[in-house]
Amino acid sequence: IKLRCYFVIELKAVAFQPSFAGQMNFYLSVVDDKLKNPDDNPTIGLILCKSKDHLTVEYALRNNSSPIGVANFETKLVESLPENLKSTLPT
Repeated sequence: IKLRCYFVIELKAVAFQPSFAGQMNFYLSVVDDKLKNPDDNPTIGLILCKSKDHLTVEYALRNNSSPIGVANFETKLVESLPENLKSTLPT
């Protein structure tokens, strides 16, 4: 609420690819156009990937003006889920 903005979070089950930045930029543009109120801040994008190469991420986001972050997710978290929830997640 304090940030007054939307978040778009995309979970990728593969290593980061530069095309993910363009796809996220598209999503942010749509949310800003269709959902954002005039007094809201720009939408923030977060791409969660299985792995990332820092140099590839830097090049992919260097000239992008949208606020986008890229982070790794830990698969160990999935292992700690209760059995009844594990079956609801994609492989």
